Amino acid sequence: MELLDWIVLTSTLAFIVLYGIWRNNSHKNIQEYLKGGNEARWWTVGLSVMATQASAITFLSTPGQAYHDGMGFVQFYFGLPFAMLIICLFFIPIYHRLKVYTAYEFLENRFDLRVRTLTAILFLVQRGLAAGITIYAPAIILSVVLGWNLKLMVLFVGTLVITYTLVGGTKAVNVTQKQQMFVIFLGMFIAFGFILYRFPEGISFSDALHIAGKAGKLEVLDFSIDLNSRYTFWSGLTGGLFLALSYFGTDQSQVQRYLSGKSLKESQMGLIMNGLLKVPMQFFILLVGVMVFVFYQFEPAPINFNPKAVAAVKTSSEAEAFKTLEIENLDTQRKLKVALLQGNTSEDIQRLSKEELAQRTRAKVLITKAAPEQEPNDKDYVFISFILGYLPSGLIGLLIAVIFSAAMSSTASELNALAATTTVDLYQRNVSEKSEAHYVKASKGFTLGWGLIAILFASIGNLFENLIQLVNIIGSVFYGTILGIFLVAIFIKQIKGKAIFWAAVLSEAFIIFLFYQDAVSFLWLNLIGAVLTVLLGFIFQKIFNEE
Repeated sequence: MELLDWIVLTSTLAFIVLYGIWRNNSHKNIQEYLKGGNEARWWTVGLSVMATQASAITFLSTPGQAYHDGMGFVQFYFGLPFAMLIICLFFIPIYHRLKVYTAYEFLENRFDLRVRTLTAILFLVQRGLAAGITIYAPAIILSVVLGWNLKLMVLFVGTLVITYTLVGGTKAVNVTQKQQMFVIFLGMFIAFGFILYRFPEGISFSDALHIAGKAGKLEVLDFSIDLNSRYTFWSGLTGGLFLALSYFGTDQSQVQRYLSGKSLKESQMGLIMNGLLKVPMQFFILLVGVMVFVFYQFEPAPINFNPKAVAAVKTSSEAEAFKTLEIENLDTQRKLKVALLQGNTSEDIQRLSKEELAQRTRAKVLITKAAPEQEPNDKDYVFISFILGYLPSGLIGLLIAVIFSAAMSSTASELNALAATTTVDLYQRNVSEKSEAHYVKASKGFTLGWGLIAILFASIGNLFENLIQLVNIIGSVFYGTILGIFLVAIFIKQIKGKAIFWAAVLSEAFIIFLFYQDAVSFLWLNLIGAVLTVLLGFIFQKIFNEE
């Protein structure tokens, strides 16, 4: 990074943090701190909801996902628009009518305190883990690629987020997320344009799409019925629907975003905005990854994009074998390029693509054998490697600011929600009545506490197969059960508190068992968990015969 990049990066981040603190540094009561005084308009709600989900993981992992596997990941979001409609019709009106601070307050009103407490704890566990990952994601990747110290990176990101979230509360989160989404969209559109600009002369966007299509990267829809396949049309429409229902309808990090809306209508319109824009946004980010793939048909791509992993294997006993494999891979890339550009048969292209993939897989095996402490999977490094290798000075700083902005926006929402849930659902219910000022201080203390926990978790974390998948997997282990509780609370009045409590406990235990057995793709866990909780609720209601 050059001086101009540092200027762009630091000035962008400093403006976001300082603006958030300046706009929102005094809170008279818990309503102002946790609900932002209910002043947010629909566009603020919509952008805040989008920013909460669009973490740094989205902009680091999703292009790499598309580079390797194509556009099929977008199917994951097919159920989301339908979920937004259901939430707007049934969930949000209840939350607004009851004037709750958290979604879990509603559960005590409908069932009892222990159901509320159980659900709040399930949320705290999964979201507490996710907060650490959203800090860890940009830290680990930037530390590897730029050579920055990992622990210092984690501490830097965590400190920035804690500062303005603690000082400004929900309003600061909402205000800064508008600035962050502007930076994110600006950076991604500029990056997309520059990728097209770097194509060789004579290669247009339509040519790039043709090349990507021949390589199988534009295959969006998979109608196969395979419970072990992660991304199909059916898993996205069903499992994705249930995941989105739980995430946007019951996860406090999202619920808190639209609870800050100025009115019921403003909250609903904000969520509809997210439903209309989310799928196109993810489609565009995946398309960026596909264009990076096309770009590397004209430039030699490394056999593995993780520079530390490559450096480690090149200084090991497997160095010669790895060097030979690199030469073979470059030759295969050359043949594949010719096949794509000269209109060879699809059979030839598929054969060469499989050969190239097999070589990359062998490279991962060598990395694991030579340096087991290194992460051989390089999906999360594809986009950042392209940024650093081919973008001009200044734009590199802007794109890194995009990554930091996304990490900060998502983590801020998570810390804000974790603090709200801890304060309202656990602390406030178990202490004698205190003043509003006391609860504001308690919320700030819990914000700091959860921030430190997230930093600690991020400091000891490790890469998974793909960071965006890891976040979704963690959510899927818990979301189905949580959603089942809410579905019963809203739609099935005959099931009471004791029945749904034990139904949720057994359902969650079974989902954890399925996860460890790797019995089905993680998306299906959302559907199974929700349905099982409802069915067990009926059974236990019969057993307990609860009035």
